[in-house]
Amino acid sequence: MSFRSTAVVTTEMASRYLQQLCKHFAHKIPAEFTPEQGTITFPFGVCSLTAQGNRLTMTVTTESEADLPRMQDVVASHPERFAFRDKPAINWNDA
Repeated sequence: MSFRSTAVVTTEMASRYLQQLCKHFAHKIPAEFTPEQGTITFPFGVCSLTAQGNRLTMTVTTESEADLPRMQDVVASHPERFAFRDKPAINWNDA
């Protein structure tokens, strides 16, 4: 069984933030991306990213329910730093 949560961030720089996030994590863990899509593979789960217009959609998936909040925190903390001027609201919805 897997556990999933999704957050949508509204920003004019959705593609830029997707690429920054993937490049940042690529120094330490596997990350692949295009300007529109990205995947970051953590030891405790996977983050899939999609940029469409002014929307950055981030979906985290884990095998353990206990790892889901950790994934949310790790993934959300970085766009909050990159987008400090936008001050994005990142609200997770569990699926």
